Order: sequence, then structure tokens, then C-alpha cells
Amino acid sequence: MNRQIITVIKKEFARFFGDRRMVITALIFPGLLIYVMYSFMGQGMAGFMAGDADHVPVVYSVNMPASLSPVLESFFPVLPVETNAATVKTDISSQSADLLMVFPLDFDNSVARYDSLSGLAAPQVELYYNSASADSLQLYSQAAAVLDAYESSLANKFDVNGGADTYDLATARDTASQFFAMMLPLLIMVMMYAGCMSIAIDSIAGEKERGTFATILVTPLTGGQLAAGKILSLGALAFLCGLSSVAGIMLSLPKMLGDTTGGILDISMNIYGPAEYGLLILVVLSTVLLMVTVISLLALFSKSIKEAQSAVLPLYILVILAALASLLGGGGAVQEFYYYLIPFYNSAQSMVGIFTFDYDLSHIALAVGANLCYILAGGFILARMFSSEKVMFSK
Repeated sequence: MNRQIITVIKKEFARFFGDRRMVITALIFPGLLIYVMYSFMGQGMAGFMAGDADHVPVVYSVNMPASLSPVLESFFPVLPVETNAATVKTDISSQSADLLMVFPLDFDNSVARYDSLSGLAAPQVELYYNSASADSLQLYSQAAAVLDAYESSLANKFDVNGGADTYDLATARDTASQFFAMMLPLLIMVMMYAGCMSIAIDSIAGEKERGTFATILVTPLTGGQLAAGKILSLGALAFLCGLSSVAGIMLSLPKMLGDTTGGILDISMNIYGPAEYGLLILVVLSTVLLMVTVISLLALFSKSIKEAQSAVLPLYILVILAALASLLGGGGAVQEFYYYLIPFYNSAQSMVGIFTFDYDLSHIALAVGANLCYILAGGFILARMFSSEKVMFSK
């Protein structure tokens, strides 16, 4: 190979590996981000499928046979249906009960008499559950596995959920809310951060790099006024940018799913009312202002736009992890109040609660209040930094 070409290659390699920020952001962060994201997503899906470890199963049965009672009750307690089974189905649909097992009358004798060559229908066992509830879905899987194993040992003497009835009692609202809770918090957090990052870095690090801050600071403007103006204006712009992207996602998802699945997934945003949208806007607005505040601080301590972009990348990963961690709650919002004090994670949890209709107003108020406190603290630091010549004119 030509010596001049080798010289150019060595120069480029030296430039790349000699810049630690470039090595971290271009070589290490992409692989690390993908690994962490998919690891959290896997744990989140496992947490959703596992359900709540503290949940007390509520399982009912009709005509429970003596042959299966000890096996099934070794997994979960079973209550006999003392009233109409339709009442239990309503409870499962509303997630106040988990599972209903309906056996034919005199199940053991019916199974013993059945002959697959007779052409008659096999005895039918019906399991009613709610796929929108992780606990109900887990109990259904356990019961179906036990019955399948028992059926195999009897050479296909009965069927499980082989009729034309609808055994999944999840409502359209339950299905849609669970889907949106799994998808939207992550998308909203990522879109908001991307909007904040693109606007705040240019406004803070860009003006510092171009030297235009000197013109602003000679005006009769205090550091507090400059900080407040920057946070509010950048927050409003980032909110509008993020709102546009989020609105596009929320409006397109139902249409996309309806078209690609042939209408099987009938998911609509109409399940949410003014209260849910109002709370969501409140959470999003406080989160955007917090993001702008933190990004502005990181950008102010940077000497250039390039350096600021490198500085905010770790925060980007933390925001994504906070949104992904919301999946670990088994499909619903956590109930412990102290989680709503953790920056960014509190916003993701609040969104999960809003989308699943499982929100507590005190938790959302705590999350928004905590964000406002962090914004005020960050604004105070930002004001002090604007008054520091060492920070403002560092090269």
C-alpha cells in the first residue's frame, strides 16, 4: 500500500482514538445503549408476563372434579361458584377476579365414557380469563398447562376452550390501555428529549461558542431573569415540537394497527377523556421544562456545540432507561409514593398510570411538584452560572 495512504490512515486513527469523547460517543455508547435497552425491554416483558408477586389469586370453578381439584389447588386456591357464573365473568372483565373454570357435570365419568371413534363431541372445559391483566393471564396459562398435561395422559378425552364462546373477557378499553401503556411512555420521553436537545444546545452552547452571550450580558438583565427566560422559552418551543411528534404517533397508531391486522386490533384513542389528556399535558409540560433545565446546565458548562452534544448523551440514556423501567411494574403504575420523586422515572410512571386508568392524583401531583422543585433548583444554579465570567467566557 502507498506510504502516503498509510500516513493518512494513521492520522485518522490517531485523531479518532485520541479524542476520548469521540471514542465514547461513537464506539462505546451505541452498543451499550442497544444492550441496555433490549435488556430492560426483556425484563419488562418478563415482569409483565409474571404479574404481581403480591397478588392474591381469585379463581372460581363450576363442577370442579375430584380428580383435578388437588392438582389445581396446589397452584392457586379455587372457590366454588355460589351464584350465577355470569357475575364471575363480569368480575373477570373488570379485573376484580382472575379466572373461571367451567367443567361439565360429572366430568370424571364423562371423560371415562368418551370414545374418540364414536364421532361425538368430547367433554368441554372452559377457561374464562382477561388477557389485559397479567395476573389473570398467568393463572390461565397455569390452568391450561395442567389441563393439557392431564388430557395428554388420557389420550385426548376432553377439550379445553374448544367451543365458539369468547373466553378472553378483556374489554376493548383494557386491551387498548395496556397497549398504549407499553408503547407511548417510551416514545413520548424520547421525542421530548430529542426536541429539548436540539433546541437547548444551540441556544446555550451555540450562543456561547459564537460569542453572542457577551452582547446579552451587557444589557440590564440579571442572571435570574436570563435563566427564567431561557427555560420558559426553550421549554415552550420543545413542548410544541414534542407535542407535534406525540400527536402524530398517537393518531397514527390506531390506524396503522387496524390496517395491518385487518381490523383485529380495534384500538382507539377515544377511550381517554379530558381528565386523562389534561393530566398527561401537565406531566409532559413539567418533564419538558426539567429536561430543558438539565440540558441547559450541561450545555453551559460545555465549550462548543460538539462538546455539549457529547455531554448530554449520558442523560439521553438515563431518560430511555427511566421510560423502559416503567415496564417492570407488571403493566401498571407503581403505588409507592417515593418512586414519584425520582426525576424522569416519575414522569414515565405517571404516564403509565394515566394510560392504564390506574393513576392516583396524589402521585401525579407529587411527580409534577418534584419536577418543579428540580426546575427551580436548576434555574437557580443556571442563574449563578450566567453571572460567572469564568463559566460564560471559558474557551
